[in-house]
Amino acid sequence: MKKKILLLDVMSTLVYDPFFLDLPKAFGMSLQELMKNKNRTAWPAFERNEITEQQFFAQYFGEAGPVDGKKMKDCMQSNYRYLEGIEALLEELKRRQIPMYALSNYPHWYKMIEDKLSLSTYLEWEFVSCKTGVRKPDPRAYLYPAEVLGVAPEHCIFVDDMGKNCKAAAAVGMTAIQFEGAEHLRASLIEQGVL
Repeated sequence: MKKKILLLDVMSTLVYDPFFLDLPKAFGMSLQELMKNKNRTAWPAFERNEITEQQFFAQYFGEAGPVDGKKMKDCMQSNYRYLEGIEALLEELKRRQIPMYALSNYPHWYKMIEDKLSLSTYLEWEFVSCKTGVRKPDPRAYLYPAEVLGVAPEHCIFVDDMGKNCKAAAAVGMTAIQFEGAEHLRASLIEQGVL
């Protein structure tokens, strides 16, 4: 029987996301202030590769003016790290030769994650939104990987920390697991017969 394919979200599922704690601190503001100031369309457009990095920096803080791009990138990269227990779980899955792919909403900064953590040791960065031009929870974000990999959506297990993304994956026929920590994920994968 063919092994199921794992489609894995990256931020807040495999890798710690510095956005919520470290980024506001780097800019001397609260998360609430950062959220209030930010342009809500700039980041999604950057993730879909519709705008350049420089355009993103110019737009992100809206009327407050351009963001210090170097400071932002330095903050993100210096704080990327595997979430507790995740690297060991990825190693176990790799030993079992489970096919794993990133299915992530992220700009080309995914390369900074790769530089820091070598995530490609375990999975392929195949389905990042900056490459596909589509963000979760758009149904196309899930159907495209299945099509490229030549499998039915039912043959894929999708893992994400966000409920709305899991719900959208389930709606196209994938098994969806909402991430609640490495131990919970491991137990869920055992339940699904992956481990």
